[in-house]
Parts: sequence; structure tokens; C-alpha cells
Amino acid sequence: MRDDQLSELISTRVHRPGAVAEAAAARRRPDSLLGEHGKLMMIAADHPARGALRAGDRPLAMGDRIDLLDRLCLALSRPGVNGVLGTPDVLEDLLLLGALDGKVVVGSMNRGGLAGTTFEMDDKFTAYTAAAIGAAGFEGGKMLTRIDPDDAGTVLTLAAAGRAVSELAEHRLMAMVEPFISHRVDGRVRNELTAEAMIRAMTVAAGLGTTSAYTWLKVPIVDDMEKVMAATTLPALILGGEVASDQDATIASWSKALALPTVQGLVIGRSLLFPPNDDVAAAVDAAVGLL
Repeated sequence: MRDDQLSELISTRVHRPGAVAEAAAARRRPDSLLGEHGKLMMIAADHPARGALRAGDRPLAMGDRIDLLDRLCLALSRPGVNGVLGTPDVLEDLLLLGALDGKVVVGSMNRGGLAGTTFEMDDKFTAYTAAAIGAAGFEGGKMLTRIDPDDAGTVLTLAAAGRAVSELAEHRLMAMVEPFISHRVDGRVRNELTAEAMIRAMTVAAGLGTTSAYTWLKVPIVDDMEKVMAATTLPALILGGEVASDQDATIASWSKALALPTVQGLVIGRSLLFPPNDDVAAAVDAAVGLL
């Protein structure tokens, strides 16, 4: 980002906060959730609001907002990238930078389960609401939905997610649900990344809300993806997860999953924004090439 761009961004936030709504109203909206390649290729950037700043061996990789915005703008400029997922602060920076024209924009809704805290499993809705997403003219909302069999508080997360799915559907907006079976192991939250656990999580997530008409699932790569994706007819997107040391193996796993009929694209964050060789453009282009 040039110094003059940064200065203008900060000046706008200080002196013209109404410019955010103006930029949202002026944004050119996409004609479809799918790009020219027939899939949704989305960059995820909602990690910082949950205090999850690590990418690979860099503990504070996502803690430098200017660097993150540079990487996001580069990723969004690459051919075939047609969407972004983020919290209000990130999406509004991108709006003011003019980076969201023609993109599918999905607002992240529940970021209350801060990484590494005693209350991490309590995924309170602390960011976008369905009404705010509709007012901004965005295309959908995303919710993390972790199910801990040993935590009675999980039912509150499920109830809140169900309401969010229903409210997004009332606005005819995508409800992107990211389900996991999760446990505390040595005091830390760990997602159970097995086929059986994902089937269970997905079937619960698919039934949330008053209608599933606008529900999409956001799921990780696990063993036996064919069996996992046979658990639902809802459209699904593959998430990237942690930065892997073997990027080629990761890309191969995405490619295999994309061949499954319900899988409609990728939602990748740190793996593309902070790849092992730090070549964002090359990493993004490799992912787009799979579509």
C-alpha cells in the first residue's frame, strides 16, 4: 500500500465515517455467487477478530493490518478470485480501497470464541448481523459452529446459529455454516478431523434454521471425503486451515475434493495469504487453476 493510500484510508476513517456506507452502496455487486469458472473462489480473512493471528511459523503474521491488506488486495486482484470473507473492520478497509467491486462478499458473524481462552467454545455472535449484511448489500454471512459433546453451552451456539440461518434466509442471503465436533485436550480446543466427526457435524449444521434453502457448508479436508460429502445435498466449500509445509500435497487434496458433486469451491485464508514461500500471487493462481 502506498503512503498516500494509507493516509487517505486513515483520514477517511477519522473524518468521514459515513464513507463506509457510501462505498458499500456504490459497490458493483456480482451477478452470481459463482465465477466464470463455475465455482466460488473466496479468500478468508476473519481470523484476526478471533485473536487467531498465527500463520505457519509466524505467530503474529495477521497482526500487521497494512501487510494483511496488501496481501488481500493482491489475492483479490488475481484472475478467478471472486469472493472474500471477513469481519466489518477488514471488509470496510477493502471497501474504502475499492477492492470489492464485483466480488462475492460474506460477513463473518460470530467471533466471540477467542482463540486460546477459557471461553473459546462459546462462539457468541459479536460481529455482523443478518440485517447489517443485508443493509451493506453483501451476499451472505458466515458462522463458526463448534459442537463439544462435553460442554452444555454448545446448545446456545446452536440456537444462535439457527437464528442466524433463518434471518439470513429471510433476506435471501447465503448462510455459510462452518461446523466441527470439538473437544478440549490439555486445556486447548481441538477440532476432531475424522470422517465420522465431520459427518455428524455436517448433518447437525444442515438442519439449523427454519429453511436450508440458502445454507452452504464450509468444511475441512479429512480422510474419506467421498463418504463425508455424501452426508448432505447442500452446497459445500472447502476451507484451507493452517498453513501446510507441503503446499503441493495440500493443493492435491483440494483438487480431489473439488471433483465431488456438492463441492462448489474454496474458501482459503492463511494458506494463500501466507504461503511457505511467501509468493501470494503464485499460491492463489495455483488454487484458481484447480477450478
